[in-house]
Amino acid sequence: MNNPFKYFALLLIIVSAVACSDYNQIVKGDDYQAKFTRANNLFDEKEFDRCIVLYEQVYQHAPKSGEGELAYYRLGKSYFEMEDYYMSGYYFSSYIQRFPYSAKTEEAYFLMSISNVKNSPEFALDQTETEQAITSIQSFIDRYPNSKLIDSCNKVIDNLRFKLERKDFEQVRLYSKTENFRAAVTAAEIFIEKYSKSQFIEEVYYLLVKNSYLLSINSIPSKKLERIEQTNERFSNFAVLYPNSTYLKELKGYIELIGKEKNN
Repeated sequence: MNNPFKYFALLLIIVSAVACSDYNQIVKGDDYQAKFTRANNLFDEKEFDRCIVLYEQVYQHAPKSGEGELAYYRLGKSYFEMEDYYMSGYYFSSYIQRFPYSAKTEEAYFLMSISNVKNSPEFALDQTETEQAITSIQSFIDRYPNSKLIDSCNKVIDNLRFKLERKDFEQVRLYSKTENFRAAVTAAEIFIEKYSKSQFIEEVYYLLVKNSYLLSINSIPSKKLERIEQTNERFSNFAVLYPNSTYLKELKGYIELIGKEKNN
């Protein structure tokens, strides 16, 4: 008995081979209208890696034409859909410069910014690209203050800033965990100044007082008294801000110990 699935599979192979041959002929040919038409069809079919080749040819052939402009925009969009955000960012950035008065410029600016956002790494890594992404999104907001995308942009910026905040918080914890008391105190003070409304602020205050205590008792005699006084002041501020904190009992114990150290 004949297997209909075998014939169907064979038919698919033949159709695919014909389509591939036809595509290669268009790529190698000189009919740029055919290139543009096929590129658009491939774009609609989400075959982005194949349409990119044709859009490149269309743009190079007629960069100032309507077809050239759309081809260049869709180069950026194709890379974006393929999640190659470095390339999409490059093309959208170039598109803005080459077609500043296009109706698609606002969308290209937004997608360029989002490409930068997509390149932002997880919080534990270097955050240079996160800072660049914030600058890019803010630049979009400044340029298009009435855009319907403003709310989305603000949410994106909030998420990016939280990533920076989380990294700085983890830095404080790392200094504390590795008993780098002076660095922990400095990093905690910087964090408190930068992120006064952070969800981590109470824990950072706690780490500030704890590491201030540890720094003071491990100081040389000439600096010990001054650091004990600083620890007392930091504890007093903590107690006022967080009178019901679960950390309060532990910190009071430290203050009693440095009180004895001070008397000695």
